[in-house]
Amino acid sequence: MTRGQCRVPSDQRHRQENFPVASWLCPPALRPPILAIYRFARTADDLADEGQANPAARLAALARMREQLQDLPHRVDTAAAWTEALAEAIRAHALPKPLLLDLLSAFEQDCKAYVYLDRADLIDYCRRSANPVGRLLLHLVGVNDADALRQSDAICTALQLINHWQDLGVDIRKPRLYLPASDLARHGVEPAAVIRGEHSAALAACVAELLDWAVSLLNEGRPLPRRVGGRLGLELRLVIEGGHRVAERIRAMQHATLLHRPRLRAWDAPLLLARALRYRDGAQR
Repeated sequence: MTRGQCRVPSDQRHRQENFPVASWLCPPALRPPILAIYRFARTADDLADEGQANPAARLAALARMREQLQDLPHRVDTAAAWTEALAEAIRAHALPKPLLLDLLSAFEQDCKAYVYLDRADLIDYCRRSANPVGRLLLHLVGVNDADALRQSDAICTALQLINHWQDLGVDIRKPRLYLPASDLARHGVEPAAVIRGEHSAALAACVAELLDWAVSLLNEGRPLPRRVGGRLGLELRLVIEGGHRVAERIRAMQHATLLHRPRLRAWDAPLLLARALRYRDGAQR
């Protein structure tokens, strides 16, 4: 349930996202608020990532979004296309605004040169870049106990991490590096070498270890779909199985995602559906 999971494609980059949320499986009553959250997150993501603006201009645009968000739902800036739907979602569902502000803080961090020192540092980024989406969805279905929130955070963090390892070769062109410096150092890999696009057996071993960590987090969240139930629970099973499938693709290419980006294809859908239908809460793959 990362910000890359909601899918309303508008360009090639968006069409490559792996984890749809607002699909036909989503209960119709929840589609408007979910799409409102998505459009807010997508707008911020594009400001942080797309076009030729310099970091200062990107940060200024995100600061303006922060002001617009703070004004909702009482004052709506109709010049910003995302504001009206999100204002209605906040009014109708009492969406927790701090979670939306956390998302903005992660996008702002993406605009700056940032070194992730260790896994805890990366987890803090995921806490703001991914976990709010899961918590907002749970809020919409009234599931908010501590176990459910913990499992949601585990799933969202795991999917964000798997996406980082999947996009390793894409992110270095921005340039961003989400591999923790402590893990790279333990494997004898220089961050500058990764940024230069230099693949090695040591880097593959580092990615393999980090991928196993992400999959272990994903498995911690496996009981959550049963708690959510219904069509959204099935959607969540598909999301989790999609994360596992991407991890399988990364392993199959010997963790060389610096050189090639693995992604799901249309023919993966029957396999994911079959796995979702025979889904079990215990650790998988």
